[in-house]
Amino acid sequence: MAARGLRLGELGLHGAAFICGIVCASALTVAQGDFGGLCLLYGTVSWNGTALVPRAFSHISLCHFVTIVTILVALYSFSSFLYGIYTCCAEDSPWDRVWLRVALVAALIILFFLFICACILRVGMDAFCASILQSKSFSSCQEAELAPWVSYSPTHFYHNLYSAQASAWVNVFLWCLLTARMLLLRRSEDPFQLLPPNNPEWGAESEAIFGGRPVGP
Repeated sequence: MAARGLRLGELGLHGAAFICGIVCASALTVAQGDFGGLCLLYGTVSWNGTALVPRAFSHISLCHFVTIVTILVALYSFSSFLYGIYTCCAEDSPWDRVWLRVALVAALIILFFLFICACILRVGMDAFCASILQSKSFSSCQEAELAPWVSYSPTHFYHNLYSAQASAWVNVFLWCLLTARMLLLRRSEDPFQLLPPNNPEWGAESEAIFGGRPVGP
């Protein structure tokens, strides 16, 4: 019962990771769409007295990197979710020794790239909002959603960037739990176990090797 509960919990983590990946990628894409597909992260703006003027944007490949990574991780999470459902229905163990090692390596790689993406979103959004606040026309970055922009008409860029960042960090936390789960499974598996000295099998093996005990007169 406990093992089945852990497997169901693992299913829930993969499902939540899939949702977080889709939310992160879609929110960042919508935020880019408000600015003609340009990447807002690490961007700079200024205030000309009547409207905000975009001065510089990051290279589009930076946002594409975050989007591609989160989508690939979401697809992997969804595949693991479906495989977990299959193993639960088939009453089969989802882990063997080889598959566990492969899944653990994959989880560590995924966690590494997700952490990089989350840091890019956090630092990039902070830099963009800091540039807006430096104009001294707004007390918060969220207020800039209601301000006029030159050449653009963004409506919810702050909420979209915040949603992408929050989803990315939640995804990192979920994959930390999944990686910890796999590490515990890896640690609990015992490649071989020594028999205790008083085990009958130990005596039988000893007799087979050393020819048995001498029989007294």
